[in-house]
Amino acid sequence: MSRFWSPLVQDLKPYVPGEQPRIEGLVKLNTNESPFGPSPRAMAAISAAADDNLRLYPDPQAVALRETLAAYHGVSPAQVFVGNGSDEVLAHAFAALLRHEAPLLFPDISYSFYPVYCRLFGIEHVTVPLNAGMAIDLADYRQPAGAIILPNPNAPTGVALSRARIAALLGEHPDIPVVIDEAYVDFGAETAVPLVAEHPNLLVVQTMSKSRGLAGLRVGYAIGDVALIEALVRVKDSFNSYPLGRPAQAGAIASIEDEAFFQAGRAAVIATRRRMTEGLVELGFEVLPSAANFVFARHARHEGAAMTAALRERAVLVRHFAAPRIADYLRISVGTGAQVDRLLAALAEIIGEG
Repeated sequence: MSRFWSPLVQDLKPYVPGEQPRIEGLVKLNTNESPFGPSPRAMAAISAAADDNLRLYPDPQAVALRETLAAYHGVSPAQVFVGNGSDEVLAHAFAALLRHEAPLLFPDISYSFYPVYCRLFGIEHVTVPLNAGMAIDLADYRQPAGAIILPNPNAPTGVALSRARIAALLGEHPDIPVVIDEAYVDFGAETAVPLVAEHPNLLVVQTMSKSRGLAGLRVGYAIGDVALIEALVRVKDSFNSYPLGRPAQAGAIASIEDEAFFQAGRAAVIATRRRMTEGLVELGFEVLPSAANFVFARHARHEGAAMTAALRERAVLVRHFAAPRIADYLRISVGTGAQVDRLLAALAEIIGEG
């Protein structure tokens, strides 16, 4: 620990992302990346934007991108905020909207960046336990709160709430900010964006990293009431008024405009997730109902850490969380058909040896 660090840094416990090892023939199912890649139109737009104009600053308001997103979601450009991936957008939301005298509420098993941001921004928080079925029970959120943030579908469980349930939550908490983190919504859940028109306290956060195969481009966005968006802009412009480069803005616009490619990709992930789930169940796994591009599964006769290690020995990478209640679960990203075959064959071998 450096003597030059501030007390804030000394007390931080940063988020740990999924590992990115270089192993020959690796089946990488640990970071929820798209197995199909970005739209060819997006790739062409990115290449075209990498020209002499890179010497110039990009549009700090990302007007064209915000207009494209607004048209796609049926809102006004003033209701759209963009940033470097949804993690940055969430960071701005934590700073701008989620720090109040009463605590912030979020699930006890959820995106592990949330407590990191709470420590970074000095936000008091209370974690609300998932129910016995590893699902969010909205009745448990009927307690004093300054704000609420929920991933939908939840991560790492993949379990989703319906839009009607989100509407009910908003109806019970009209006077506090509610953030719905929809990083995985395109794989089978209902977006809360249509609720923004009637709920000025709702902010919906999405990303282009998952369903649009642009994790390496870093584009995320939020949709909400104009006043909420203004709060995010104030925070952004206090850190970095030029968050998205020219290639990122161009590639994101082209991806949104290629609806056919997007729909084909998400349909392929959903179909492969179904086949992977069926294969896991046949091997004796309990698999939670997933609306994401991953599944959360455990086997009654095998510890999660041991199975993760055994898979790694076979060049198959999945995510394991050594945390209470979920230590025996594996979070497995949906890969290509061939990758799923490799996964299931490796698991059958491990279970057969055990």
